[in-house]
Amino acid sequence: MRQVLRPEVRNARAWLGGLSAALLLASCGGGGNPVANADLRSVACGARANNTVDKLVECVTLEGVRAHQAALQAIANDNNGHRASGTSGYDDSVDYAQQVFEAAGYSVTRQAFQFQTFIALSPSVLTQTAPGPATAVAHRLMEYSGSGDVTASVSTLSGPLGCVASDFAGFPAGNIALISRGTCTFADKATHAANAGAVGVIVYNNVAGDLNGTLGDTFTLNIGVVAVTQSIGQQLASTAGLAMRIQTDTFRGQATAVNLLAESRAGDPNNVVMVGAHLDSVDAGPGINDNGSGVAAILETAVQMARVRPNNKLRFALWGAEEASLAGSTYYVANLTQAERLRIALYLNFDMIGSPNHVFFVYDGDNSDNEGQPAGPAGSAEIEKVFENFYTARGIPFKGTDLSGRSDYGPFMAQGVNIPVGGLFTGAEGTKTAAEAALFGGTAGAAYDPCYHQACDTYANNSNTALDVNADAVAHATVFFAMNTGPVNAQRGRGNANRAALQWPEHPPAER
Repeated sequence: MRQVLRPEVRNARAWLGGLSAALLLASCGGGGNPVANADLRSVACGARANNTVDKLVECVTLEGVRAHQAALQAIANDNNGHRASGTSGYDDSVDYAQQVFEAAGYSVTRQAFQFQTFIALSPSVLTQTAPGPATAVAHRLMEYSGSGDVTASVSTLSGPLGCVASDFAGFPAGNIALISRGTCTFADKATHAANAGAVGVIVYNNVAGDLNGTLGDTFTLNIGVVAVTQSIGQQLASTAGLAMRIQTDTFRGQATAVNLLAESRAGDPNNVVMVGAHLDSVDAGPGINDNGSGVAAILETAVQMARVRPNNKLRFALWGAEEASLAGSTYYVANLTQAERLRIALYLNFDMIGSPNHVFFVYDGDNSDNEGQPAGPAGSAEIEKVFENFYTARGIPFKGTDLSGRSDYGPFMAQGVNIPVGGLFTGAEGTKTAAEAALFGGTAGAAYDPCYHQACDTYANNSNTALDVNADAVAHATVFFAMNTGPVNAQRGRGNANRAALQWPEHPPAER
């Protein structure tokens, strides 16, 4: 076991002795001696029960959160640059997090499960071989793509989007299919293409920006599938005599991973507050924003709540294989008995909360944004309002984002489960609008996270502003609901915790 995993220390900062002092100094901020100031604050925070929002938020610092991210980066550095589920990098991440939780006094369990994994064994290649000299083309490998090395002419379709077999009428067998995103799944497009005789597939985006797609863990055809931007796809579609090479080298198969669950020893076991984030990265990079940011905020919140006796049972969950179609959280929910489901008051999800070109997104529990997805289960609107209150009190703008089921809250809100959900998000591969840039700063027309699912999602891929604010928001909501879930399920807390039933603000018009 590496030096970064020494078990005798309470806080993750002690695991960083082998990292440079410059790394710690960069993460602290402030004037004077930031390390000394942080150490003094750490002593004070560790000596008291941070059982109110004000106490806990004071103690959950950017420096503490960044220390956990630095530890995850060190783990990735020691494990081929990533922490993907089913690999040693993920196993070491689990070891690290477990020791943090156990040092803080939580009861920790591991839940093992099997899932269909996907690993790119070598970088994919997309080259235009004709017309003109061979030219490399920027692209992304589709998750769960098969392997192959083909050079062939490229053909578009007779139908619009490749979602039905008739769209491939007259397709020349032995060619590469060039298909626009839209209407159906990428797996449907690739399957119809393969059935029509295509030897490779290029999918191009139907909006500006990169396309990071998955074929899903049930896709088993051995055909290379890659993705390009809308502008590249349109340019390829208009090129006469186009031929290209697609080379993909991938592994798809069964692997084992674990969910890590840490419970408070106190609290009502019939009223459980769950707080979760996925611990795995993709195999392309270390995943320090996706999702070392959510993990780090949860770990530091748990550490600073070590002396708290919550009214409600508090259960932290770090999920495995989120990047493999939410396999870990899906397995967890599927294996709950009905009685166990009914004991879970709510689930909070924190996935990517420090994106460099961030927006402060709050999951839209009441569908007040009217952007297509329905409202979450009963109680989700009240969770949303807790986060809105947090931002409003600080004068920070926020914006709703649909409960699309894209992250680990999805299995909790599924029909038949109906657990109230909520959480935060700062954006992934989507493009920041001009209106968002005017409200939140940053760069319009650029991705919220330019390093999403890439090797550059490192410790440097971060907005200190977003992470600092959202780490406080994680702490705020966690201790809020640990003491009182009354706004969600009418189970009131004791004593001063009843003040958590706040007067909810209306949505600020400029921010909705």
